[in-house]
Amino acid sequence: MAERVYECDKGDHEKLKRLMEYDPYLDKSLTSEQIEQVRNDRYANIIFARQSYVLKDGSSLGMDAKKYYLYLKAGEEFFKDAEEKLKKEITGIKRLDEESEKKVISIINEEESKGNYGIGMILGG
Repeated sequence: MAERVYECDKGDHEKLKRLMEYDPYLDKSLTSEQIEQVRNDRYANIIFARQSYVLKDGSSLGMDAKKYYLYLKAGEEFFKDAEEKLKKEITGIKRLDEESEKKVISIINEEESKGNYGIGMILGG
């Protein structure tokens, strides 16, 4: 699985959050005809909600407080069209440089590890 990190302005946070959470196949407001259109639309089938992602405020990562950071973990195939969709939907989004990306990935993975350890202590005793 590949891990990538993107940044966007705080003003795009809500739009990005909706994009990350949306799964057209779970949208009860869509008709069967619309669902069929989704099946045939390659961009509609790029569903971020089915990937592992974390959306964080920059200040919580020790990064730019005016930005939000999207950590996305998915297969390499997913990223081929997903990056294009991200840039189409969120005009100001961009992938971080390699050094900053590694920093954010490290922080996210450490937080996840601590969370899993805590759950293990609660459940395992």
